[in-house]
Amino acid sequence: MTKKVIKCGIMSRKAFMERTIAIAKGEYKPKKGEPRVWFESLQTMAQVLSDENQKLLYTIIKRKPKSIKALAEATGRKSSNVSRTLKKMRQYGIIDFVEQNGAKKPIVKATDFKLEFGLKTYLPFILNDQESLQT
Repeated sequence: MTKKVIKCGIMSRKAFMERTIAIAKGEYKPKKGEPRVWFESLQTMAQVLSDENQKLLYTIIKRKPKSIKALAEATGRKSSNVSRTLKKMRQYGIIDFVEQNGAKKPIVKATDFKLEFGLKTYLPFILNDQESLQT
């Protein structure tokens, strides 16, 4: 199995939006090596990368299911549950889909995750978020 590492960060939705706007305005330039995937909290990350969801990723890698339905059958989960989970993982760049014979074939884009968070790195955005909470 080829290792595909994705760097993740933790930042509130409000701080993330402020960061995105600052980037769009040219007021902030992301530094080399900054996370490309952002979770709103450690709890959100834990939900997306739960043991059950990691098993789902492993099943995709090992069995290479040709559709969401085939993956659901392989894991014993309901198709609607698997579909919802994969949609969320796709939002975070963990998986993607390839259209194949009218079906969505899931493809794993990340097998390993590095987490980065801290006050110093994203302080301007965090401070803006905290200031708005105090007013």
